[in-house]
Amino acid sequence: MSRRAKKIEKRVSTDPKFNSELVAHIIRGLMKDGKKQTAERIVYGAIEKLEEEVKKNPAKFMKGEGDQAAPVTEPLEIISQAIENMKPKVEVKTRRVGGTTYPVPVDINPVRQLSLALRWMALYASGRHGMGMPAAVAAEIIDAFQGQGNVIKKRDDVHKMAAANKAFAHYAW
Repeated sequence: MSRRAKKIEKRVSTDPKFNSELVAHIIRGLMKDGKKQTAERIVYGAIEKLEEEVKKNPAKFMKGEGDQAAPVTEPLEIISQAIENMKPKVEVKTRRVGGTTYPVPVDINPVRQLSLALRWMALYASGRHGMGMPAAVAAEIIDAFQGQGNVIKKRDDVHKMAAANKAFAHYAW
């Protein structure tokens, strides 16, 4: 019988304005030192900037390919698609086998995928200088929606590392 304690799933709350679990996750991901109101102000400001950008340039936010391409006008749809683009699918973990450590590619749990994507978004948004944090978060979301930007580059680097170490996949357990 396992000695490990049973994992208790946390009940995810929704944010008060949009009633969305994803927005609540983003707020918690951006929060520093327990300053939730500041994080809410940043996220809601980023959503407003997204709405402005969609109204200003709707051709920038097309979903689909070729003839089936349709403009996305809802900011929450843009955010969910951008977060989906940010999520890494595999990562490299080190395994010690016979005195040697091997980098082994492993699939990532969906909860960890989301937390990594939000952590990277917060990191690269705070690294954007010359603009406020709401504008930086909106810019990261727009870049991720279009499949470019710092977070997408980080995700691709993680995927390349996993692909390069595919030979050690048989050590995954």
